[in-house]
Amino acid sequence: MIGTPRVHHRVTDSTNERARELAAAGAPHGTLVTADGQEAGRGRQGRVWTAPPGSAVLMSLVLRELDELLPLTAAVAVCEALPVEAGVKWPNDVWVDGRKVAGILVEGRPQEGWAVLGIGLNVTTDAFPPELADTATSLRLAGADTTPEAVLSDLLASLSRWLDAPRDSVLAAWRSRGGDR
Repeated sequence: MIGTPRVHHRVTDSTNERARELAAAGAPHGTLVTADGQEAGRGRQGRVWTAPPGSAVLMSLVLRELDELLPLTAAVAVCEALPVEAGVKWPNDVWVDGRKVAGILVEGRPQEGWAVLGIGLNVTTDAFPPELADTATSLRLAGADTTPEAVLSDLLASLSRWLDAPRDSVLAAWRSRGGDR
């Protein structure tokens, strides 16, 4: 079951770091790590992911059923879970109204039988640092009235569906949301 057990931190360095530790220690498939705030969240290529405490979905899942399409599957699941129209920007960032609303980071040890799927999704953030002001957005800024917990619930349900979807369906959904552009 995706999302169980759940380990929640008020503040942590990185949900991916905590999930990696749990995975290495044998945590079961679907273990969820969440936080209200992160001090060292990161995205692809070492980029920093920041969000005011309580304003974003900050989550990482331990997965033991590995698939090389995981980053694409996650991007489709995020798009489907959102209460606004969203698309994928190569390879797996999620954008709303031409701005990034979510990032996905997959880290794993296939030889040890696990991967960690990290998702950062801006929900109620109203302002961004100057270097991100032109490229980042949140669900609130896109007109959605929701909370991080509500979005997390929808996201876990969407991930559960898409992680079991046939590869052809994942690729078609990813392409239809602009992932191959």
